Amino acid sequence: MEDIEDLLVGSGGAPPGFRLPLNAVGVNPRKKTKSKPSKISPLNDPPKIPGTQTIYVKTFGCSHNQSDSEYMAGQLSSFGYAISDNPEEGDLWLINTCTVKNPSQSAMNTLITKGKSSKKPLVVAGCVPQGSRDLKELEGVSIVGVQQIDRVVEVVEETLKGHEVRLLNRKTLPALDLPKVRKNKFVEILPINVGCLGACTYCKTKHARGHLGSYTVDSLVERVKTVIVDGVKEIWLSSEDTGAYGRDIGVNLPILLNAIVTELPPDGSTMLRIGMTNPPFILEHLKEIAAVLRHPCVYSFLHVPVQSGSDAVLTAMNREYTVSEFRTVVDTLTELVPGMQIATDIICGFPGETDEDFTQTVNLIKEYKFPQVHISQFYPRPGTPAARMKKVPSTIVKNRSRELTSVFEAFMPYNGMEGRVERIWITEIATDGIHLVGHTKGYVQVLIIAPESILGTSAMVKITSVGRWSVFGEVIEVLTQVDVQKAPKNVPNQEKLPPCSNQYESCACSKEPEPCSCGPDICGGQIRLEEYAVSKDDSSMENRGIKNPIHWLLRKRRNHESKEVENDIASGLKNKHDWAPGGWGIVDRALLVGIFVSFLMIVAVIMHLEFRTLPSK
Repeated sequence: MEDIEDLLVGSGGAPPGFRLPLNAVGVNPRKKTKSKPSKISPLNDPPKIPGTQTIYVKTFGCSHNQSDSEYMAGQLSSFGYAISDNPEEGDLWLINTCTVKNPSQSAMNTLITKGKSSKKPLVVAGCVPQGSRDLKELEGVSIVGVQQIDRVVEVVEETLKGHEVRLLNRKTLPALDLPKVRKNKFVEILPINVGCLGACTYCKTKHARGHLGSYTVDSLVERVKTVIVDGVKEIWLSSEDTGAYGRDIGVNLPILLNAIVTELPPDGSTMLRIGMTNPPFILEHLKEIAAVLRHPCVYSFLHVPVQSGSDAVLTAMNREYTVSEFRTVVDTLTELVPGMQIATDIICGFPGETDEDFTQTVNLIKEYKFPQVHISQFYPRPGTPAARMKKVPSTIVKNRSRELTSVFEAFMPYNGMEGRVERIWITEIATDGIHLVGHTKGYVQVLIIAPESILGTSAMVKITSVGRWSVFGEVIEVLTQVDVQKAPKNVPNQEKLPPCSNQYESCACSKEPEPCSCGPDICGGQIRLEEYAVSKDDSSMENRGIKNPIHWLLRKRRNHESKEVENDIASGLKNKHDWAPGGWGIVDRALLVGIFVSFLMIVAVIMHLEFRTLPSK
């Protein structure tokens, strides 16, 4: 079937939040002829009143896709539709797709097949239909393009009537003030632009999202103001390449970041997280971006994909930077931003990658010991230049992926954090259903056991143990407005720095201890333990173990359980019974034996003293 586009020639369509009549939307209507059935069979049941049905929403892919789904769910909900994550409850399935890798598109195909076999009306959104509109799997389903998400209500209504709708072409960006149903009410995913300026040979997303299109600084700042009033505690800036922001409208990323930071609450209750950025477009702004990352209301974290440690492979990928330039980004940010955390991506087995190329990649990861590395095997995407290149044998690709994963998982990036006191921002419940999840200023994940009532707040925690993927903490104090006002004022002889809002905030300080605008005792988000009257004995684990073996055994037991919990949370277990430790380990037995022996010794001493007193009586 030919693509059916928006029929309002020269018009931007309906204003946000308003539906258009049927004749304003391109559709493939039901055919009434009996002798020749239509391509799209009408629904067996008569159509219900629009806005009374339940819509199952499934999202694949990146945070930008998640934001699009939240906008679509918000519009549908505002028109009366119920939103569900249970496919069985859905009268219609809305599938938001990802085209980055084969597995995500295969999952989409499986879901579409299942929906068709269940006679469910289907609407497919996202990058797959936008970039590959003629796929066989998309026959007989409605399509809404990545820049047509503000028309989703129209598409859903016509699909429920049995029509097939395709809305793909548009020259303007969707409005940022559309209704939205957030997956996490404390987190706003804010798209700052669509598309990119790159031309990576392996990338299919460019086919879908297109060339760079940036939102204005004013529109983004207004959105930030709105979501803060809504109670959002984390704002994630999302983009296919954050660093390229604004180059199409005459501004740049530092201009946007500084404008947003100005609007963040001075008490540090809402944090900003900067999204993924490729190296080329931040090289010229490293110092300005570092200054923003030092701000107390901005996470000291950045996702900078390198993809390979070999210049030859980067050239074949058309990544437009060298390994040396990537090192410059990492080294500069690490030097200028205290506690800076950097995540990166690696593609294993790109066409033409030699053993030497791969060795260079492994050495790069070993050198920097990144706390997060997203490792994937190369997947040839149809229509991309890399799909026509000579492939590395699949067995070699898998072996390289396994080897690099083993190297990465051997790191313990959070060693040394135990015993620290950190401020964290608590925004979600862990997948085990027991722990709450918070993040430090460096965006290190901290798991705590606390009541759900503190979700959406900030707290001081003491780090009690560390794992591979996260750390565990104990809450010392939940911060309130009263706590915020404890910040020292008018500290003399200070270097002029961005003001920290309260005594718990990290400051723009160097690695050498020197005064900063938060006071002399606070730097890099850490606080001297004496201020919280934390036991000074914590500084020497060995001495404590010698003085109190029972305490040592209890601590070993707690650390052992923490590692089990962390591994299970990392695996995404949602049933709290799935992670509960079962059986008695060596530490448990040793602890039990120690307690039993201590009890016998106490009894023996009491009996001995009793017998010694009998003759005197």
